[in-house]
Formats: sequence, C-alpha cells, structure tokens
Amino acid sequence: MHSSNSDRTVEDDDRQPATRRIRRLALQLNPPPARLDSRFAGVLEMISCAARAKLSVSTGRLSHYMRGKHRDIQERVFEYFNSRPDLQTPVEISKDDHRELCMRQLLGLVWEAGIRPFRYVVEEPGKYFAIAEAVGSVDMSLGIKMGVQFSLWGGSVLNLGTKKHRDKYYEGIDNMDYPGCFAMTELHHGSNVQGLQTVATFDPLTDEFIIDTPNDGAIKWWIGNAAVHGKFATVFAKLMLPTHDTKGTSDMGVHAFIVPIRDLTTHQTLPGIEIHDCGHKVGLNGVDNGALRFCSVRIPRDNLLNRFGDVSKDGKYTSSLPSINKRFAAMLGELVGGRVGLAYSSVGVLKIAVTIAIRYSLLRQQFGPPRQPEISILDYQSQQHKLMPMLASTYAFHFATLALVEKYSEMKKSHDDQVVGDVHALSAGLKAYVTSYTAKSLSTCRESCGGHGYAAVNRFGSLRNDHDIFQTFEGDNTVLLQQYRTSRLLQGVTVRLRKHSKNLGNFGAWNRCLNHLLTLAESHIESVILAKFIEAVENCADQSTRAALKLVCDLYALDRIWNDIGTYRNVDYVAPNKAKAIHKLTEYLCFQVRNIARELVDALDLPDHVTRAPIGMQSTAEAYSQYTQYVGF
Repeated sequence: MHSSNSDRTVEDDDRQPATRRIRRLALQLNPPPARLDSRFAGVLEMISCAARAKLSVSTGRLSHYMRGKHRDIQERVFEYFNSRPDLQTPVEISKDDHRELCMRQLLGLVWEAGIRPFRYVVEEPGKYFAIAEAVGSVDMSLGIKMGVQFSLWGGSVLNLGTKKHRDKYYEGIDNMDYPGCFAMTELHHGSNVQGLQTVATFDPLTDEFIIDTPNDGAIKWWIGNAAVHGKFATVFAKLMLPTHDTKGTSDMGVHAFIVPIRDLTTHQTLPGIEIHDCGHKVGLNGVDNGALRFCSVRIPRDNLLNRFGDVSKDGKYTSSLPSINKRFAAMLGELVGGRVGLAYSSVGVLKIAVTIAIRYSLLRQQFGPPRQPEISILDYQSQQHKLMPMLASTYAFHFATLALVEKYSEMKKSHDDQVVGDVHALSAGLKAYVTSYTAKSLSTCRESCGGHGYAAVNRFGSLRNDHDIFQTFEGDNTVLLQQYRTSRLLQGVTVRLRKHSKNLGNFGAWNRCLNHLLTLAESHIESVILAKFIEAVENCADQSTRAALKLVCDLYALDRIWNDIGTYRNVDYVAPNKAKAIHKLTEYLCFQVRNIARELVDALDLPDHVTRAPIGMQSTAEAYSQYTQYVGF
C-alpha cells in the first residue's frame, strides 16, 4: 500500500531537524489543553474564568496598592542618588575606592539629602526598613553599612542601653559623628552567641571593666565598619565579677559594652586595641569588615549597656530577670530587627532581579514559526516556568514581609511577650526562607538572560555576590529554621524524636531528625506566606487589581504544592492522576500570568535608574542603546 504524495511530504518534513524543532516550539507556545478529572476541571474553571482573556490591569492602581505607607521617603532616596551621578557605584571599582564611596554615599544621604534613618529605628521601624530597601537598591554595600551604623551599633545603644546612653550617643550616631560597629561574632563563634569567649572583668578599685581577648578564637571577626571608619564598637562579652571564693570570678553571662576603638579627633587606633582588615570578600566590598583584638582595654562602668542587668560601684549585680538564660533571651529579642530588615531587604533584591530578567525576556526575541517574525523568549513555556512562579513568589514575599514589619512595629510599641515571641519565630523563618529563595533565584535570573546576563553591567553577578551572605547574616539559615517545631510532618517528627531520644538523648535525637525539622519549618513558613498573600488579595478594594493578585496568588500556591508533590503523594493527599492535573494547572497559570507580566513587573515600581541594567530597561531601543554605549560603540 502506497502513501499519498501529501503523506510523504509530511513524513519527509518530520525527518528534517529544523521542522521537528519548529513543531516542538509550536507545542511549547500552544500546549494542548490538559485532560483533567472532574474535581480539578472545576478548580480550573473557577481560576480561569477571569483569566480566559487577558486581564485588564491598571499598573498605576496595582502599584499604589503595593507601595505601602512610606513610598514618599523612598522616592527622596531615588531622586537624591539620581541627581548625584558621582555617588553611583561604577561597575568596576577597587575595594578601597568602594569603601570610601560607600561612606560618602551614607554621609550624603544624611547630610545633603537630609534623610535621618536613625530617627525611625525604634519609633517608626516601617519607615526605617523602607529607607533601607531603597538604599540597598542603590548599592547593597550602602544598605549594609547603613544597617551597621543605625540598626546594629545605634540600635544596640537604644535597645540595650538606658537614658544615660541615649543622652550621650544619640546625636553623634544620628549625624554620623560617631560611626560605630557591632562586635558580636568571633573567629570561633558565630551563631552560638552564648559561647562567646571575649571577657569583661569588673575592677571595683577603678570602677572600670577590663575587656580582654583571651585567645585567637575570641578575636572579633567580620565586624562591619571596623577596618576603616568605626570609632566605637558595641562589644559582646562575658561579664565577670570578682568573688571571694576559690574561683575568683563569677560569670554573669554575655552582656554588651560600648568600647571606643579610635580617637575621635585623630582617628588613630586606641591603646590596647588591634584592628586588622578582613580583606577582599565575595561581595559587599563597600563594607569595611575588620577583626578586633582587645588587650586589657579599660572602659568606665557606665559603658555597660545596662537595660537588662547592671553592676554597682561595689561590684553587686542586679537584674529584673532572674537567670542568665532569661537575660540572654531578652537581649537577643531586642536585636531581632536585624532579621526583619534582612528579610525585607532580600525581597527588594529579588524585585530588582525579577524586573531585569522579565523585562529582558519580554524584549528579547529568538526563533518563531516559519516565515514569521521572531517571538519574545517569554512566550516559551520553559522561560515562563523559570520566571512566572518567581514573580508570584516576589509578590507573596512582599506582602509577607510587610506584615512582618507591621508586627515588629507593634512589638516595639507594646512590648507584649506574645508578640515578641511571634516576631522572633516569624522573623527567623522568613529571613531564612526568603534569603535562600532569593539566592537561588538570582542564578536562575542570570541563566534566563543568556550571555547578556553574564555581563557585569547587567548586575546579576554583583547582586548574587552581595546578597549571598544574607543567608548567614543574623543567624545561619539552617539554625534559624529550627526556631519552629503542618499536620502530618509534625506528627511524624514527634514520633521520630521520641523514638531516637531513648537511645541517643535529646541532642542526638534532634540531630538525627534535623532534615525532618527543617522540612517542617519550611512548610510552616510557606503556609504563613500564603495566608498573608490571601489576606492581601481579600483586602484589595479595586476589582481588576484584586483579580490580578488572585491569579498570581493561585500560581504561588500551586507552584509550592507542585514543588513538594512528593510529600503529598507519600501521605496519600494527592493520587497520581491528581498530581498530573496540578502540574497542568500550574502550566496554565504560568501562561496566564505571562500575559500580564509587564504590568506586574512595572507595578513593582523600580524605575530604570534603580535597576541600572541595560537589559532591564523598559524599551528595546533604550536597552540596546545603553548596552552598546557601555562597551564603547
């Protein structure tokens, strides 16, 4: 039996590599409709009713809803640095030049732009974090240096000290006359703060504390502002009081002390203090990290930050808190703002990367059907699957971290124990989850932009390198995710802990179940993020904006389910055919979100001079014009 001429033509065509490629591309662009069972068909119908045609989204209204309360002060930051090209960080800059530029940027922000972040650290934390996000988009090193000065050094004085400390140091910290450091981390101790070895021994004869570094492992390490600019340091050390027994001293636990490290006039290092430069880092080279060693450095008794514990002139210790552990918990609880700020700032980094990658993917055209124009690379299903769930996560994290900032602001006003506990757990989880996600996403964004993503001028390299340490700052992410202990995971880990504790003890059982505990923590955080996103959707009054946010929220939820489909399968929540339906539904939502991707990205409200990447410009002509000018054409 012979085939017809037309059949032979199709068969011959299919043998050609180019034809097969075009057919595959066509399938990606127009995937066949999924065959869903009745349950998921109903879900699909509900989700797609508003999205069957492209949603009508007002970028202005969506942007207004996203902005929050403090966009005005962010605009002042953007306008100031846009008006000062000399303060914009060039692509190629040495470590030393970057440090000096970063200091000039911070001084310019305070002295010239008239923006005083320190004034908002306690009274209006939401405004402080909004400034930090905007400043970090100018240069992440500047954002971290600002955080060291005002949130860590300044925040320790405000939160751990008393009125005498605020009266003495507030103005100098606020106006940058007193640049300072936060000296907690040691060479041998980072996350385990209670294991710090630096000692502060009280001398009742002189009414002074003597600060000592007893061994090399106790050298304060990675201390921001220490290598070049800092004049003071908040030093965390074990408070040792003299006793009349055979021990000679009594360890009262870790406390914080203000220690001058350089002369206010000459800037020379003070006697008994050694300062060394930690050198060139993977990123954040605008921050002058240094190492500090103390050799019998004497400071007045008043330099003890004594909110939670004090020492009298005759060496008597008093505290409203009855134990070392309670005092330690209270002290760290007051420093939780650093975690809140890192979670919030990490979302800001993710917004920049997603904006650049999606704008490029909308502008960049490659291949297409035969004898037709090339198409946007964002029209390829594979590119959509990389970037659309990431865009949905960006929105989800935005609302979750806004809620965290509001909760933190409530904590600073009320000092309610329940709110303090909630903020501690939530900030630990969100900081760990969001920074890990952003770190992975930066690499995905770079890859999504092909060779152009590898150009330093397009920022992915510097964003990735600068952000990487966010996973370690303010507590290693693996450690933080355990400051949780939803249904099946909790039951399972409880059974395992009980089983292993009989033979291994509590620590051994905990270590044996660590991966299970981390999965439990991530599951909890994902549920919190989704709840905050749903709340934001429901609170949106504008109908078209709410419909767009609902679509993005649906994609976030289904993508999270699909990424952990194994867990749902293992506990028989989802049968195999349902899992396939979820995958098809996720594909469908990716396609629908792609249809409004430009509006969603523009609503993040990052102007070109903020993203500063030629391939992230809003128009093709501008993008390629800036890019070719950069290389000298």
